[in-house]
Amino acid sequence: MDDFHRDTWAEIDLDAIHDNVANLRRFLPDGTRVMAVVKANAYGHGDAQVAETALEAGASYLAVAFLDEALALRKKGVNAPILVLGASRPMDVALAARHRIALTVFRADWLEQASSVYTGPDPVYLHLKMDTGMGRLGVKDGEETKRIMTLINRHPRFILEGAYTHFATADELNTDYLSYQYSRFLHMLEWLPARPPLVHCANSAAALRFPDRAFNMVRFGISMYGLAPSTDIKPLLPYELKEAFSLHSRLVHVKKLQPGEKVSYGATYTAKAEEWIGTIPIGYADGWLRRLQHFHVLVNGQKVPIVGRICMDQCMIRLPEPLPIGTKVTLIGHQGDETISIDDVARHLGTINYEVPCTISYRVPRIFFRNKRIMELRNAVCHG
Repeated sequence: MDDFHRDTWAEIDLDAIHDNVANLRRFLPDGTRVMAVVKANAYGHGDAQVAETALEAGASYLAVAFLDEALALRKKGVNAPILVLGASRPMDVALAARHRIALTVFRADWLEQASSVYTGPDPVYLHLKMDTGMGRLGVKDGEETKRIMTLINRHPRFILEGAYTHFATADELNTDYLSYQYSRFLHMLEWLPARPPLVHCANSAAALRFPDRAFNMVRFGISMYGLAPSTDIKPLLPYELKEAFSLHSRLVHVKKLQPGEKVSYGATYTAKAEEWIGTIPIGYADGWLRRLQHFHVLVNGQKVPIVGRICMDQCMIRLPEPLPIGTKVTLIGHQGDETISIDDVARHLGTINYEVPCTISYRVPRIFFRNKRIMELRNAVCHG
């Protein structure tokens, strides 16, 4: 850990990510490909490191949200096919083509603009997004689809590589709306003169629950990182996922408070007796949010409470006894027989597990492990 100079860090278990991808490949029907979703810096885990691990485990395609994220992967030496799931600007088509980055098309007028500005020699790979009920991006009618296909066929460099949609409720117990969207997608695919090489609709939840609806590719996002798409369907998953993200710090100060003394901004916590208070160097600027007041962390294998308001860069915990400076504190992960999972943190925050690792900011260095050994250490900067 000589490459960073603060006592807070995240550990990324790349073996867990490898196993999650490999297990999905074994579970899916033969010939079904895996698109590893590494948007948002791989959900806060580290984009290039996760991408390379997923590809080693058998993923054949990557997905990001924006063109900038795809270009960042190319700069880091990741050469696999990449799809941008979100909207891109028509004037950036040449840049995407030069780097072999596929773009999502969902409007005919976007394609008209792209056609008018792109005269380069490189092919432009496109995936047609169909809105079957998510209400986000995507074509909704056959006439718009026909216009898009006409524009693609007219341009000598435009190639329709894929077609896809996104399920809104695949992580819910009730499957009525998912079935509606699936049927709608089948109908929309008939608008195309022929199916493109890649057809995908299944996210993590759908891939794990309904592999028969996967077509020939699935988009593996949240569960690649070892997290269930929702608490409702967690008991229904076909195999155990391996959580890859853990978060740690160390005690940098320990003091004894007397009865009546207070802690942190607003003086919201008052010691009821003699108490030992430890300070750890992590706060809401790191993504350890103020709402985590009254939550707990692990010290010496025991749960200890967070007391007082969480500050920008520090927070305080009530210790069972005086402990040495440098004692390890686990905020997410295992210590002894105790565990704090990302789901536990999300439950306290009243949010979903997706949000927790994404919130842990660039200020927290990531340490990457393979085969229980440190592979490398990087700050979590998306475009670094």
